[in-house]
Amino acid sequence: MEIIANRILNMEESATLKMANLAWDLKDQGKDVISLSLGEPDFDTPEFAKVAGIKAIEENFTHYPPVPGYKDVRQSICEKLKRDNNLDCTPDNIVISTGAKHSLMNICLALLNPGDEIILPAPYWVSYKAMADFAEAKVVEIKTDITTDFKLTPEVLDKHLNKDTKLFMFSNPCNPSGSVYTEGELRELALVFDNYPNCFIVSDEIYELINFQGKNFSIGTIESLKDRVITVNGVAKGFAMTGWRIGYIAAPVKIAKACVKLQGQFTSGANTIAQKATQAAVLKDPASLTDMKNIFEKRRDLMIELLCEIPGLKINKPMGAFYLFPDVSHFYGKSVEGETINDSDDLCMYLLRDGLVACTAGTAFGCPENIRISYANSDDQLREAVKRMKASFAKLV
Repeated sequence: MEIIANRILNMEESATLKMANLAWDLKDQGKDVISLSLGEPDFDTPEFAKVAGIKAIEENFTHYPPVPGYKDVRQSICEKLKRDNNLDCTPDNIVISTGAKHSLMNICLALLNPGDEIILPAPYWVSYKAMADFAEAKVVEIKTDITTDFKLTPEVLDKHLNKDTKLFMFSNPCNPSGSVYTEGELRELALVFDNYPNCFIVSDEIYELINFQGKNFSIGTIESLKDRVITVNGVAKGFAMTGWRIGYIAAPVKIAKACVKLQGQFTSGANTIAQKATQAAVLKDPASLTDMKNIFEKRRDLMIELLCEIPGLKINKPMGAFYLFPDVSHFYGKSVEGETINDSDDLCMYLLRDGLVACTAGTAFGCPENIRISYANSDDQLREAVKRMKASFAKLV
């Protein structure tokens, strides 16, 4: 008899964490590995958030919080959503969880019955599919590619939506492509969603503050959709607060209550000190964080310039997040010392072994022609990483 439950045996390991673990193992062996695999800002948490966390400890916010989060923190999130996103919410719409990943899993388990259809435009964040599979939903992928900047068109969306579609989940700005839907593009997609009133929409906006084309537009502000959009956000990416583990949803009250009921049986309320640090973060003027965004934009331009020197790579210019998602299919079928590169998994393992550079295979994001490269690293490390990658690619014939 198998000891481990089938739901775990059948679950895919997170591709980003798998590559990170391999990189850490090599580092433990004394190897000089440059990691471009994890989606974590290489900045420290801003002082104002750290001060708020310390103050919370001193004021003894060290007891169990309400399951959906402190009401005053949820109210602060409502104020942030109105200020930055033009979303009208009350604390009853907000559920604070242990990271945006936790928020997304709450949504999937609260909404999806076995066999329910969920649509994921690819590329999608690696955990979307794993979460949907865990909920035993029917996953329908809509493929996009670099020629359309990895964005859905209304025509393609309309071909896939149907009366049985329960959920549509996407990120904007997108992990892994860095693509950003404009207000006009989202309004065009909304006209399609209008024809399918039973479909709920999850808009993952965790990279909201890393948008190089201006202010992020939230699809939940579109009047015809506002009662079925669930907006997901948090403080990990825009505030460099990954370790604080705070995410949140803004959802119709019925869905929020369902998530509270679920969370009450799994984790209860999120960390109290982190909630208070989050309150300070969301109340802060986003303009105070433009320095970090500007650095990411400069790194994006540097990486595009350097990677364009590698023959065979296809690269677009993403407008958000801190990733590049080049098409590397030119190298499939090529070999070095008897080793043949068949797919992005092979290529990433080759780059790790040969160049000691860790990237993430696009297979896990629903786009096997691509690899994800994070540029959340120093300029010197990025230059050295591309130098190594260029040398490794040149060996493939």
